Amino acid sequence: MGIQQLWSGRSDRQADSSADADGQSRAVRLLRRLPFTLGLLLTMLVVALATQSLWRPVEDRSWYPDVAYGLPSFEANRWWTLASGFVFGARPSAGLVIVAAVILLVGFAEWRLGTRWAAAVTLLGHLVAVLASAGLLWLGRGVNWSWAEQVSRDLDVGPSAGAMAAAALATATLSSPWRLRARLALSGYVLVVFLFVGGIADLEHLVGVALGLTASRWLPVPRRSPASGRVSRREWRLFAASGVVLLLAITVTVWLIPAQGPMGSTYGLGGSALHAAVHAVVAAVLVNGLRKGRRAAWWITTVLAALQVLLGALVAVAYALADEADRRDVLDDLPVLVPVGVVWAAELVVLLAGRSAFRVPTPLLGRFRRSRETAPLEERERAVDLLVRYGGTNLSWMTTWPDNSYFFAPSGQAYVAYRKHADVCIALSDPAGAREDRRAAVREFIDFCELHGAVPCLFSTTRPVAEAAEALGWHSVQVAEDTVVSLPGLELTGKRWQKVRSALNRGKKLDVDFELVRLADQPRHILSQVRAISEEWVGDKGLPEMGFTLGGVEEALDPHVRVGLALEGTTVLGVTSWIPVYGGNGQVRGWTLDVMRRRADGPFPPVVEFMIASAFLAFQEEGAEFVSLSGAPLAHSDSAWSETATPFDRLLDQLGVFMEPYYGFRSLHAFKQKFNPRYEPLYLLYRDEADLPRIGVALTRAYMPDAKTGELLRALRKPG
Repeated sequence: MGIQQLWSGRSDRQADSSADADGQSRAVRLLRRLPFTLGLLLTMLVVALATQSLWRPVEDRSWYPDVAYGLPSFEANRWWTLASGFVFGARPSAGLVIVAAVILLVGFAEWRLGTRWAAAVTLLGHLVAVLASAGLLWLGRGVNWSWAEQVSRDLDVGPSAGAMAAAALATATLSSPWRLRARLALSGYVLVVFLFVGGIADLEHLVGVALGLTASRWLPVPRRSPASGRVSRREWRLFAASGVVLLLAITVTVWLIPAQGPMGSTYGLGGSALHAAVHAVVAAVLVNGLRKGRRAAWWITTVLAALQVLLGALVAVAYALADEADRRDVLDDLPVLVPVGVVWAAELVVLLAGRSAFRVPTPLLGRFRRSRETAPLEERERAVDLLVRYGGTNLSWMTTWPDNSYFFAPSGQAYVAYRKHADVCIALSDPAGAREDRRAAVREFIDFCELHGAVPCLFSTTRPVAEAAEALGWHSVQVAEDTVVSLPGLELTGKRWQKVRSALNRGKKLDVDFELVRLADQPRHILSQVRAISEEWVGDKGLPEMGFTLGGVEEALDPHVRVGLALEGTTVLGVTSWIPVYGGNGQVRGWTLDVMRRRADGPFPPVVEFMIASAFLAFQEEGAEFVSLSGAPLAHSDSAWSETATPFDRLLDQLGVFMEPYYGFRSLHAFKQKFNPRYEPLYLLYRDEADLPRIGVALTRAYMPDAKTGELLRALRKPG
């Protein structure tokens, strides 16, 4: 992919008006998509203003028992409280929490399920959760359960139980692993808060989530995402890490909010702040290791779990053998000992059942080797041989550049080229090699990455590969557009080629010659001028020269690469490089533009147009099928992109705006339009959205491996 200086761009006024229009259209779409959520929020706001509950606690009012629901209200036949209590918050702070719950939980359910389903589940979930909680407290009070006797006297208001039920049901529409993540988060939260805080609202939330998860198995939920039917390596790691997070949540909750919970009092059982801090540090280390599948983290957690289970068994035996006085001391610790012991036992089962998912060596003992170590010269030669023999895409030759590592299919007849940064393996372009082995190469590469605790992704792939990945549950986002010009029958005539013809004619008048050469064969004075032009161009940028899919002089020295030179006598005015596109059997089908640079003070401003058009004619005469002007990263055709743009697409769009003053990607994309190309989208393929932040860091490092953090921060602070 070539880069050039700023050529053209849209005005700030156009961008601002477009942004305003986009903001208005998004607001209209939001109103149409979430009428129940917004209506519920508006109703709660009106009630809060009318009753002054925005600044005065409702629970302190004399009429609070007449609007709040709970067992005392139902025993007094105040059944209307099921409806009246739905739109209140007990205190101003609680009202803010309820508003956040409605926005996040009900809004999420309505977005995923639709308005009718979200409204029905929220209302029915509220009714069932409140009535079921009252019934459980009534039963518990009947067996002299002290906690139930205490909580059964409490009243509650708000729609949070219904919101929990709706969100739990809506998780059925999420794809793996988001479905599991959301359900673990909801279930872990309501369980910990119920067991160790134990208010009436906590019981209602627990019942609401249980109701939503149960109903999701039986109801015909819209947009239901099918379950895979098996636990993947990632899910085993997520289960194990979630168990440690749950244990940490118990420790922090008991320390921060001691209470009289269903298991008993937790006052005095939380330990000190230092105790909680040590737990947090140890848990963070273990969670990070388990998430990555580290073998050492698995061993440490397994040993801890086994010791905790053994300790629980010893406590149970001691309790059975102790006298009544000693048993009373043990009973004081049961509110924490029992739940913690159950979680540790479940954690041990998960660790043992999913042990095959934790085989990644620790960084100190078996670090993922650097690319130069894993991609020696012979592996690069193997890749070149496969590419020449079987052919590849317009960008495939970039997979043979230095700093790439190679993963070969089991057959050895196909490969994936990748670079590893920030624990992410970025596979470049489509797999290359024998067509029947390419799919296996990608599949084995993904398994290889996950086995070693790395995040796999594929970058700058073509549409067929993106479709194959989407069929496997992966996601895709367009990151560039390849610009392709067909050469057979090409004639630079007509109005749309006028600027290109003008550059050719002006070059002839100025006696500028064009030569298509192998750069490595050129004399020293030519090569030194090419290097000087490149260094001058790099020096004008606010950030270091980019790499990865953007080559330089060193890549242009490859004997497979052709270089176009614009010469005024012995003076080099500009340079372009063209990488080969092999079609198999050693035949070159086309050429892809890479380096594109000109002398800043040269007498011939349109020298780049002159060189590209001259290369068209030269390659056409040689019988090439096409040339690719490559694709500028983070640039696209607005007409094709805006119709299907996602929020992540728009985020990339803003990143492209930021990078424009430094690398001119969008200006370059606009510049290439004068050559009348056809556009072929290029995609980033990833497993799910949780990988995107790390992939973003990895791509930044891949493109700018030499950029320092200070340089990036200074670039962010620059005006314009």
